[in-house]
Amino acid sequence: MDKVDGDYWKKKIEKLQNDNPGNNPEYSRWKESTLEPWNKKTNLQEKEYINSSDISIKELYNSGDLRKGQEETYLGSPGEYPFTRGIYPNMYRGRPWTMRMFSGFGTPGDTNSRLKYLISHGESGLSIAFDMPTLYGYDCDSKRADGEIGRCGVNVSSLRDMEDIFDGIDLGKVSTSMTINAPAAVLTAMYIAVAKKQGVPLDKIAGTVQADILKEYIAQKEWIYPPEAHLRLIRDMMVYCTENTPKWNYISISGYHIREAGSSAVQELAFTLADGFYYAEMGKKAGLDIDKFAQRLSFFFNSSINFFEEIAKLRAARRIWATVMKERYGAKSERSMMLRFHTQTSGYSLTWQQPLNNIIRTTIEAMAAVLGGTQSLHTNSYDEAWALPSEEAVKIALRTQQIIDEESGMADTIDPLGGSYYMEWLTNKLEEEAYKYFDEIEKMGGILEAVKKGYIQREIAKTSYRRQTRLEEGKEVMVGVNKHAEEEEQPISYLKISPKAQDDQIEKLRKVKKARNENEVKKALKDLEKAMLDEEVNVMPYIIKAVEEYATLEEISNVGRKVFGGWKEPVIV
Repeated sequence: MDKVDGDYWKKKIEKLQNDNPGNNPEYSRWKESTLEPWNKKTNLQEKEYINSSDISIKELYNSGDLRKGQEETYLGSPGEYPFTRGIYPNMYRGRPWTMRMFSGFGTPGDTNSRLKYLISHGESGLSIAFDMPTLYGYDCDSKRADGEIGRCGVNVSSLRDMEDIFDGIDLGKVSTSMTINAPAAVLTAMYIAVAKKQGVPLDKIAGTVQADILKEYIAQKEWIYPPEAHLRLIRDMMVYCTENTPKWNYISISGYHIREAGSSAVQELAFTLADGFYYAEMGKKAGLDIDKFAQRLSFFFNSSINFFEEIAKLRAARRIWATVMKERYGAKSERSMMLRFHTQTSGYSLTWQQPLNNIIRTTIEAMAAVLGGTQSLHTNSYDEAWALPSEEAVKIALRTQQIIDEESGMADTIDPLGGSYYMEWLTNKLEEEAYKYFDEIEKMGGILEAVKKGYIQREIAKTSYRRQTRLEEGKEVMVGVNKHAEEEEQPISYLKISPKAQDDQIEKLRKVKKARNENEVKKALKDLEKAMLDEEVNVMPYIIKAVEEYATLEEISNVGRKVFGGWKEPVIV
């Protein structure tokens, strides 16, 4: 966040605190006259209830816990600023959320078969995971890639692999989400190249590429270059896609991985939105109109096991984004103020012990995402603590969403928990705590400086350590792990990736290199290097050209390694 109006966050915090009730006489009366005598009579020992954000939860909430002007100022109505109750007037009564199942394993052919399988069972949007070599910008024949090909996602080493993934799938008729960050510009270029080969106009391709490099330095640790270099590439992608691919969302700002790294709900909320504000500033500095590019920014949140906290987090996120985009960044279009987001159920809540319990965990988390107003949802499979999901497990995960949508009645009305004393108090509390983090981040010089100094990483590490300590002391329960545990052998069969996948990919890449025009590849890579050396040049057309000549992912990434160098994060203590 830049330093425009350095007192903005302090003023917001003061406003929220001034609107909070100073006391709650009805709660105090009830506790003293009814609850405490009952506890004494029943000899009940009061337990302390604390959520993931270290917020203490009371026994009861009532109207005395709500802010002044709650309904008018903070709540509003669906489809209206500040969008606390949802970004669309009719939400799921108009159409259900997009159901995406995370796909991608082994070879591109394996993944193509899985995508077609999911489409045949009712999936309404594609979501692609990539293996570790791809995430780090290495080809399948690299020494660094040995043993990792296709293990945690699909391998992509050249445009030929992307062509195979989408063989027989019309890119003009599907929406695709790609979970890729460091080489996001290269994978986006490959997707664009496939669309062109299929004859699909670029203004028709729809979907999202994650591209959120800030959260890589915060949580997932999959970067190639120094932060400034990656941010330059993202800027160029933003400008290119704004001008050429109006339905392609070029950043999915991801709190998911921040949460998986051990953060609390409020930290996920604050650090994710702080990243989003940075990208908004970056777009403005690149000369883009806030009302043209801000509506192309989407978000990706985790839905964990604390049901009400997760719903409150998603409601607070919409309100904060709308408020700050309007007040601080001057957005005038309501579409620029709408926080649109995908949600994935929690991975770290899944256990390898008693894995069928994960079906229940995922169901609870999916319900929270729906009641929180998500636009898109991925449900984890019960076997993911063991390996990539099997077909059976992924079908159950998809059916979980379909049952919530078509049987549960949860989608029948909009924001059904809106107006709940507890829900509104918790939404307000998470919002206020997020603003406190924004203020701290700005004092440090902004989110990039906070990351480079290790502040964000330390905050997450402290929270993760606190939770692990609580689990080991039995103050927090994971069923089947530290309570209701059982002795068990391997309880399920799970997907195994054949070593043959690596051999097949290497052989395919060898054929690609043999068939391509080497002179054109060398020229495209040289032109790309010149573009990368000039800060004023947009590199996206040069990456697309290199991809179309079948330059490989590693060859393109190595140009950047030569120009930009690498980066090591500070020691986190």
